[in-house]
Amino acid sequence: MSQLFSPIVLGKLTLENRIAIAPMCQYSADCGKATAWHRIHLGHLALSGAGLLIIEASAVEPAGRITPQDLGIWDEATEQALSEVVKDVRKYSAMPLGIQLAHAGRKASTDAPWHGGGFLRPEEGGWQTSAPSAVPFNETDGTPLALTKARIEEIKQAFIDAAIRADRIGLDLIEIHAAHGYLLHQFLSPLANQRDDNYGGSLENRMRLTLEIFREVRRVVSAHKPVGVRISATDWVEGGWDLQQSIALSTALEAEGCAFIHVSSGGLSPAQQIKVGPNYQVPFAGGVKEAVNIPVIAVGMITEPEQAEAVLNDHQADMVALARGMLYDPRWPWHAAAKLGAKVRAPEQYWRCEPHEVKGLFKQ
Repeated sequence: MSQLFSPIVLGKLTLENRIAIAPMCQYSADCGKATAWHRIHLGHLALSGAGLLIIEASAVEPAGRITPQDLGIWDEATEQALSEVVKDVRKYSAMPLGIQLAHAGRKASTDAPWHGGGFLRPEEGGWQTSAPSAVPFNETDGTPLALTKARIEEIKQAFIDAAIRADRIGLDLIEIHAAHGYLLHQFLSPLANQRDDNYGGSLENRMRLTLEIFREVRRVVSAHKPVGVRISATDWVEGGWDLQQSIALSTALEAEGCAFIHVSSGGLSPAQQIKVGPNYQVPFAGGVKEAVNIPVIAVGMITEPEQAEAVLNDHQADMVALARGMLYDPRWPWHAAAKLGAKVRAPEQYWRCEPHEVKGLFKQ
């Protein structure tokens, strides 16, 4: 039996298989509100046969957006817009849906990638950014404001309120974004966090905000819904956040009731030196998996079914997540099931497309 197509439990949520669709920013929202693009995008990914679909990084406050076009979940209007999209997707797909809650910190206020992705100053449609310390991501960016204790409390409350909204919409899972150089990762990394209060300095202090936000989100979300965390296992910069610190964070999160750890890397510093190749981030997931007893999700140029199967059989992770690969091939789980001799769920409207050589592929 294919390990990739065996069920797995995250917290109290059972998934049909171990393929997750990772959050992918679309930069297509209207003042934070989901649009027709999200209905189309999420709708067709929800027909892919994956075990889980996690909605893109959704800002918990307007200043937490990466770009002005980012999806948000910070007020009634953004909640309602996303709720309508989720309801439409659910009419035709039973795939569990999660959401990634995020704040971009000093990496906020940038242009969409297809417009160059550069920093936007207020006169260009951007806004004043904030961060653990007044250290910009790039030297050419505006200097972020160092967060006061009062602003930290406001951001914590924004995560709590966003989680309540996501729960109310009926989403099945919450992922807190502490990766890719965004705000919580900025607090974790000594390269970005130069504070001298109880949120900076020691590893315990640098982990404090992520643990506090996790604890509060877990408290307000329905008990049967898993809450997990996305981390960057390393900054890929000497003296920065690394695997050993990631293991310390993961074990602390596990002790707080974290349902899963989703392991990525990088994004904190332009000085990063990443050796990109197939499975290039999988060893980090393996390192975390050795230290915790909760499910670990691996990512990183996992493109072939046999490759994904091997990651699981080699006990390097409990699930694999695809992002760009799923955009390139939105039926990747179908094709993987065909190669691995497994079955996959597909909408009945598409049953007629089942190739003769793989009859019985679709669950009926």
